[in-house]
Amino acid sequence: MTPEQIEQLGPDFAHYLQQFLFCYDYTQTFDLLGLYCRGLLSDLQRKSCEPIALAAGVPVRTLQEFLRDYRWSFADVRDALQRHVATALPAQPGDGLGTVGLIDETATRKKGTQTPGVQRQHCGELGKIENCIVTVHLGVARGRYKTLCDADLFLPRSWDDDRDRCRQAGIPDELHYRPKWQIALEQVDRALANGLTFDWLTFDEGYGDKPGFLAGLDQRRLRYVGEVPRSLSCFATVPRAGESGHRADNLVRHSPVFTGQRWRPVRLPRQTLGDQQWQAKAAQVWLSWGGQPTTRTYWLVWARNVQTGEEKYFVSNAPRRASLRRLLRVAFARWNVEHGFRLSKGEIGLRHFEGRSYVALLRHLTLCCVTLTFVAGEAARLRGEKRGGDGGAGVSGAERGVRDLAGGAAGDESGGVHVGGHLLSPAA
Repeated sequence: MTPEQIEQLGPDFAHYLQQFLFCYDYTQTFDLLGLYCRGLLSDLQRKSCEPIALAAGVPVRTLQEFLRDYRWSFADVRDALQRHVATALPAQPGDGLGTVGLIDETATRKKGTQTPGVQRQHCGELGKIENCIVTVHLGVARGRYKTLCDADLFLPRSWDDDRDRCRQAGIPDELHYRPKWQIALEQVDRALANGLTFDWLTFDEGYGDKPGFLAGLDQRRLRYVGEVPRSLSCFATVPRAGESGHRADNLVRHSPVFTGQRWRPVRLPRQTLGDQQWQAKAAQVWLSWGGQPTTRTYWLVWARNVQTGEEKYFVSNAPRRASLRRLLRVAFARWNVEHGFRLSKGEIGLRHFEGRSYVALLRHLTLCCVTLTFVAGEAARLRGEKRGGDGGAGVSGAERGVRDLAGGAAGDESGGVHVGGHLLSPAA
């Protein structure tokens, strides 16, 4: 980055935040939005209310009340953010896939019992049962542009069954336990209502093994390629009355619709690492949902990593004419949401929320999405301005944090965020 680009970053951020002005009742509250989001962009070790407030020279209680008590709507901010993304996406260079919606969840380890939604449950970032909260997210990717544009708390049944506990945490009486796949469908509906359009959706097997989720996407006429477990029940031929489905891993090894095919090589490019070499086979099959066969066929894709031998299974409702390579490219586009989680947790403070308020938690999650989307936009803009090498442009040391943050949004594993001092001022 050049010195001029670094100088412009602060005003650009202030201008970007102006679109959220009318989500707030008072100018003072809106000013705290800028302060909090600049804290999320800073190099603070922890990005919760206390360290952000101390670095900015404002009372800690003021920032705590901004998240918990002040009158503003995180839902309005989220909707405005999605409208912004919907406007920005068409201008982003594509890679032949169009806009891919990314559905996934992430867990954050927590101590104690007071954080809304906390309980011992599977924690994906640790790979084991742990005391944590789980949040469901919708992201988007188009070419090299990627961001998160929605976040919801998964409310476990144990919390829903204890409404007094919910009220103490500020959880609305109308909010109840919903399976994560239902939360994901609600997020898709919100995004569509706010003008986002998806050429594809992709997700992991935690959603791909839910018949209600796949049926919901079918009803919305949304194309998808999602990972499914090897135990998925399906049929290679028209199901007969009373016939039981076959496990996907058995069907691909024994059914002529797969054994009669040759492996087709598929090279999947990656932005910062070498290309991955996969082999794949695909065929139209009927799925078994709740013991009942589907009335239509779906693609079942069997993929095998040439180097490691790892196997994956995917299901898609794409037309019969869809190419196998395109189906795999969509399926593996899911890495973009995982990258978004890493960047948000490691550099933007997604995991740093501290408190007992549901409203404060949702506001924090929403502002993390707002901040990440600014970074995504800046990365795309700077990438477009400088298509060649840096050629030595920049000031030693001063530009590293901004460059690293933009590089991280672009998919580069390049390090941490160090934007000048602690906070990025509007004047940079």
